[in-house]
Amino acid sequence: MTTEFELIQRHFSPPTRHTVLAGGDDAAVIDLDPGSQLVVSADMLVAGRHFLVDDTPFDIGYKALAVNLSDLAAMAARPRWVTLAIALP
Repeated sequence: MTTEFELIQRHFSPPTRHTVLAGGDDAAVIDLDPGSQLVVSADMLVAGRHFLVDDTPFDIGYKALAVNLSDLAAMAARPRWVTLAIALP
């Protein structure tokens, strides 16, 4: 069975010169300007795996935010914005 990291390596372009740390860790780190970096985390949650299908939208959103903020904290990053990743059937 193909691993998550093998899929990422196979289907996504190689990092650019601005990429400090590509995805595969808790977050990706990208150089913006000298002395300025952007740390991005975008973990998605799946119904039935990461939350119960009858959980409230508030609870699901809370958990989704907590999971991604935890990734940023692991990278010693300070959160400034929120991104949203949605998967539809």
